[in-house]
Amino acid sequence: MPSWNCCPTPDAPESATEQALKVKIKTTPKNKKTPFIGQRIMICSGMANMIPQETLLGFYRQGVFPMAGPDGLRLFSPDPRGILPIGDFHVPHGTRRAWKEKEWELRVDTCFPEVMLACAEREETWIDETIFRSYVALHNAGHAHSVEIWSHGRLAGGLYGVRIGAAFFGESMFHRVTNASKLALCCLVALLKHGGFQLLDIQWVTPHLARFGAVEIPRAVYLGMLASAVNSPANFQDPALPHPAMDELLEPGVSRA
Repeated sequence: MPSWNCCPTPDAPESATEQALKVKIKTTPKNKKTPFIGQRIMICSGMANMIPQETLLGFYRQGVFPMAGPDGLRLFSPDPRGILPIGDFHVPHGTRRAWKEKEWELRVDTCFPEVMLACAEREETWIDETIFRSYVALHNAGHAHSVEIWSHGRLAGGLYGVRIGAAFFGESMFHRVTNASKLALCCLVALLKHGGFQLLDIQWVTPHLARFGAVEIPRAVYLGMLASAVNSPANFQDPALPHPAMDELLEPGVSRA
């Protein structure tokens, strides 16, 4: 049966940082609907390799987020904005079947740096050294989290994002084993639903995320939802459920295919 493990993550190991230094930016993220908020983020003096935590959190509170490109970091604020309604989350039948057919282990915040590096292992990425260092620091301060799917002692897939109040901002996801990233998304939504979260921001809607119920909303509407969510309380990890199974978290109220 699948199991659950939730524990704090130690500081990023040196090997992970060394790997991050090798991450190369191959292209600027492409989306003509997304305006540039600024030509380039001006990093504070002495902080050339990291965005200060309060600055980064401030971006999210304003509805913008940084991404790296060949010419530096830029801020994005999509219009329309992609969100995944927590109460109307849809679990495809194939994903639920995959959960039952294989031995999976769910973990939260046990290898955040490795999850970020895995998300960067693709043909086009927006995760460079500055992004990596900034979000690992945010994680160490308790503001960013990873949801991980393990199989036979190996990281099979996962995702990471930023949490402020009752808002969770999904950043990226990956899989090394088929269906692992989908299961990580299901587990994230289950945690958010149980913890009283109001908003799951996914930046853009993709055909893949649309299968789970993702929708686009005008930026003005999103900003109104954001203002309420970041100022509301929520629990990302509920101590009343130390070893929950995914099915227990998802019931009741989650639709099925």
